Amino acid sequence: MKKKNVMALALLGFALMACQQTKQEAVAETSRKPAFEVQDCDLTLGGIHFTKMINDADKQVSEMDGIVRFTAPEGTDLFIDPDGGKLTASTAKVLFTEIDNTKPFTFSARIKPGFTKAGLYNQGNLMVLANDTLWQKFCFEQDERSKHRVVTVRTVGTSDDNNHEVITQDFIYYKISSDTHTIASYYSLDGKEWQMVRLYKNNYPKNLLVGFSSLAPQKGECVSEFSELRLSTETVGDFRMGE
Repeated sequence: MKKKNVMALALLGFALMACQQTKQEAVAETSRKPAFEVQDCDLTLGGIHFTKMINDADKQVSEMDGIVRFTAPEGTDLFIDPDGGKLTASTAKVLFTEIDNTKPFTFSARIKPGFTKAGLYNQGNLMVLANDTLWQKFCFEQDERSKHRVVTVRTVGTSDDNNHEVITQDFIYYKISSDTHTIASYYSLDGKEWQMVRLYKNNYPKNLLVGFSSLAPQKGECVSEFSELRLSTETVGDFRMGE
């Protein structure tokens, strides 16, 4: 009987400790300062009204003849390092428009990043963002060997980093599409034939931001060109084919 009582008390003690730890973690998360603040803006580019931004992104863009030039200053990036923080950065300048994520959507653009010889990880990208720890970047990026790659970075607490195909031309077509249940990312070399590179459950909240950015994580600025920006309340008909 005494052994049973001791065991019961031990189990109760472990339960109380676990409960206390959970409460402490919840308090810490509630009091955590966001990595960046979402700001208001009022800018129409490519026929899309952009109303949100981070890090004063509206000062970095201009449009002429249907081409949006997005200048990223040196040292701009967005990443949450899964290995303790050395690569963590929240300096990216991004423009967003708000959408109702309970409805289908497709967001697309032709992207020509400002690739340079010294511009490691220079990129142009499309993004979806719920908050500072729940988002995805879809990047056309310069890698460590100066090759230009399709890259997806999905962040749920911390960021992953998925490098896909090497592209030999200096521009690409991207789109992100959702049917409210799943969300997928596609690239195309000609804007007609699409290749899926990532698909996952759409676990984003109702109020979602979609947008675009130019980043220059290492040396020099990155001036990327975006054209054929489109946002619709339709989804692709075939998630595997992207059409």
